[in-house]
Amino acid sequence: MGSFSIWHWVIVLVVVILVFGTKKLGNVGADLGKAVKGFKDGVKGEDDKSATQQTAQSTIDVDAKEKTKQ
Repeated sequence: MGSFSIWHWVIVLVVVILVFGTKKLGNVGADLGKAVKGFKDGVKGEDDKSATQQTAQSTIDVDAKEKTKQ
């Protein structure tokens, strides 16, 4: 395929804009941004959940050990 010059990419961009339109491309960009933000929040939430679960697990373990000693 070789290397593409800037003019090849400009022509491809013009064709894509003509086919899909700027409004549709803007919606796709907005949807992609929301998806990335949701993914980041999900990953962040998983970290928070795992920290909370570890704290809760240690509390449960401590309670269980105290009950077995009695």
